[in-house]
Amino acid sequence: MKKIFIGAVCTMLLLCTALQAQQKEKVILDTDMVEVFDDGVTMMMLAKAPNIDLLGVTVVVGNTWVNEGIAYGIRQLEVIGRTDIPVVPGIRQPLYPDRFETIKNERILFGIGDAYVGAAGYPEPKTWESVYLQKYGSEPTVKPLDMKAINFIIEQVKQNPNEITIIAIGTCVNLATAVRVAPEIVPLIKRVIYMGGSFFKPGNTTPTAEFNWWMDPDAAKICVRTPFKEQVIVGLDVCETMPFRKDKYEEIISITKNPELKNMLNRNFLKTLFIEDPNYVHYIWDVIAGAIMIDPTLITGEVTRYVDVNSQFGFSYGQSLAFDGNQPVGSQLARIILTVDSDRVWKMVEEYCSNF
Repeated sequence: MKKIFIGAVCTMLLLCTALQAQQKEKVILDTDMVEVFDDGVTMMMLAKAPNIDLLGVTVVVGNTWVNEGIAYGIRQLEVIGRTDIPVVPGIRQPLYPDRFETIKNERILFGIGDAYVGAAGYPEPKTWESVYLQKYGSEPTVKPLDMKAINFIIEQVKQNPNEITIIAIGTCVNLATAVRVAPEIVPLIKRVIYMGGSFFKPGNTTPTAEFNWWMDPDAAKICVRTPFKEQVIVGLDVCETMPFRKDKYEEIISITKNPELKNMLNRNFLKTLFIEDPNYVHYIWDVIAGAIMIDPTLITGEVTRYVDVNSQFGFSYGQSLAFDGNQPVGSQLARIILTVDSDRVWKMVEEYCSNF
């Protein structure tokens, strides 16, 4: 009888373990990776979240060049012991030919000023290995996956139909290209969560546009007009409700136990900005997208609207648009997140940072 009881208990434990594994949300993170805040923190949170199965990190141009993003992604996964998660090289230029040249023309023609332009503002590194060696002074323990990001997305979606959430927190060119090359994957994607756009607030790069979608408006437009089952947008509307100030940054550094991550935080560009101006206000854009994936109950306010992106070159190039009716033909419904429980989001960030 005792052996039967023990056997039954073991069986139940195995079943519970299997059930928990099945309940993990499968995720592909599509990112213009930087160190720590905020793409890096987003990736590490997803990699460590017990309810998330991070299938891979596809890298795209945006804040950084792809070769930089590969190096930063690999190093941070090494630091947290998750080198089993593949880093996959993606598309290194926006969809529109010579987009970086048009940025210069925008300044001349429309007077948008000297806004932040990410990778468009400095030369492209030749290789990811050179970035890694220069930044970290050692050789990496792993290499990026020998596959293109769009092929990785297509393959994973087909292997896991109706199970994968794609979190696109950079420019949208990887995802836009994937759905154009293989439109059959569209109904097989569970949902897409974007960090991009600004519907009810001014832009942060031009008066009308948020950075991610402004850098590649054509790709963003293709994506939001694609009939995915569910689209969730984390734009400036919610991001700018969560200011990131000097005291919070210093608190996170103080609680971070991992020495390499602490070093990354201490040499991060934010450290310099806060030293130069103690009243400087930053935000945790991408982290919010990762946080609501880990815990959707963090969302406290949202609206559902038909959405679109202005891809007509002009003053409002890259502007995100929301329609409550009389929407353009071809636009799709999306959930636009407006507020989250900021106290709980910060608590989540602090818990992860203290345990990476």
